Amino acid sequence: MKLFPSLILGLLFFITGCGPQKDPNIDSVSTGSIEISVDESFKPVIEEELTMYKNTYPLTTITARYKTEAECLKDIFYDSATRMVIVTRGLSENEENFFKDSLHYRPSWNLLALDGIAVIVAKGSRDSTFTMAQLADYITGRKRGKKVIFDGLSATSTFRFVLDSLLKGDKPDTTVTQAAPNSIEVMNYVATDTAAIGLVGFSWIGNPEVPEQLEMLKKIKICAIRCEICEGKPFIKPTQISITSRSYPMVRGLYYILRENYSGLGTGLANFMRYERGQLIFRRFYLAPVMEFNIRNVKINIK
Repeated sequence: MKLFPSLILGLLFFITGCGPQKDPNIDSVSTGSIEISVDESFKPVIEEELTMYKNTYPLTTITARYKTEAECLKDIFYDSATRMVIVTRGLSENEENFFKDSLHYRPSWNLLALDGIAVIVAKGSRDSTFTMAQLADYITGRKRGKKVIFDGLSATSTFRFVLDSLLKGDKPDTTVTQAAPNSIEVMNYVATDTAAIGLVGFSWIGNPEVPEQLEMLKKIKICAIRCEICEGKPFIKPTQISITSRSYPMVRGLYYILRENYSGLGTGLANFMRYERGQLIFRRFYLAPVMEFNIRNVKINIK
């Protein structure tokens, strides 16, 4: 029997079209591998999030690269291999439109937790409290006698917070501001110089369950900052409560930005961090989770 070419093509289409066809290279919530870029300020807590996700889904591999915030944002815009970034801001409307034009969809993004920027000094320093105005005076050079150490200048989320929320248009004095390669080096520098003031993410120094952080607290101390919105204007240290209530003045958000338009591994990680198990990890690392946890009184009958 002779078959026409069009009939043969039709039969092939029917055979290959029967049942869903899945690209074996496409990842899912529980399988596959992706690359993400993470603000270095949050390395301790994100490492734990990724470890727990891997324990839950052993067939997944999430490779995290820890960078400055500016480098992370560059990755999500221009590096097609980067599926997600974790930084201290979401996308602007113009940025969302950029993705809509180039990718034909808008990446999802959302708030994961709140973090405080800790102000640290050497254990032997006479300083233990600051006002926001005093910090601004030291950074701009209006007040001399201190060096302010950042985890990098011009490209980090900590430095951007200072420019936007502390200096508010003023310029830092480059003769008194210095850049360390990362948060650990900020702490190491401050520990050896009583004239230095360091700024690091709270998760690097605020967790009493991490032996390395307890050891570092023997060399440095966390300073209290005056709360201008509180009655009596007390000096307050960063804690989960003061970060949540924003009575501690130096608070920033932690966000994910996800470039994925299907339910893949990036979506699985985002949902893990946003909901109970991931939020409990943020709370255990002394960041302020954004998911509310209800506390109930339970009566236990002991016979």
